[in-house]
Amino acid sequence: MKYGVSSISVIPMRHEPSERSEMVSQLLLGECLTILEEQGSWSYVENAYDGYKGWIDSKTYTPVSKKYFDEFVEHSGYETCPGICHAYDTTRGDHILIPTGANLNYYNDETKEFEIADKRYKITSFIDVVNFRKSTEIVDMAVALLNTPYVWGGRSAFGIDCSGLTQLLYKIAGVKLPRDASEQVQEGTPVNFVSEAKPGDLAFFDNEEGNIIHVGILDGAGNIIHASGKVRKDTFDQQGIFNNRLGKYTHNLRVIKRIVE
Repeated sequence: MKYGVSSISVIPMRHEPSERSEMVSQLLLGECLTILEEQGSWSYVENAYDGYKGWIDSKTYTPVSKKYFDEFVEHSGYETCPGICHAYDTTRGDHILIPTGANLNYYNDETKEFEIADKRYKITSFIDVVNFRKSTEIVDMAVALLNTPYVWGGRSAFGIDCSGLTQLLYKIAGVKLPRDASEQVQEGTPVNFVSEAKPGDLAFFDNEEGNIIHVGILDGAGNIIHASGKVRKDTFDQQGIFNNRLGKYTHNLRVIKRIVE
């Protein structure tokens, strides 16, 4: 079995081994992966963080040992970056943009340095690397991502989809969620009434067939932050999402789930 780590800011994961193929998800800097199959310049991989599979350009990852991979899976010596910042390779001087949610492997708070495989990086733009544990802080992070463009399969502040947004917010909070809304709805405990919803609760929405097709995070003040066209804030009630700009309901509420207390 071969193992690797994402060594660029964001790696597109595609449905087929082609640049023209649909992007199904993304690997963020520092996330580890298992190589399941190789085909020419493409590798079919599994993201160790959420188990998602897809094809990536083989040039975009760096091979690592099983020891390095196992330490990632156990989250030993890793921090999650709560905001976008810059860093440079201390050996070659190459600069890299670090996205929100990236893994700063073996991060040293005193020197602001971290490692990706055999490279050591130093953060040049100041950032506090902390874990957002409280539900209100998760909402604050969601507000910071407002107006991020919607990108199908996106998991970063450069472009994100609805379940990518909720997964990213909870990753920063140290809570692992599955990649898709249809799987995320299986997590947490149900909230029976909208009036009982708290900041950080997730609201799920279905289509006419009853399939979960959308998810967003509640702010506790009658609003929902979700990715639809862009990361936006709309009014939320027992019926669903009311788009203030369009003046109509756009999503029908199925269930509210509490992930953290």
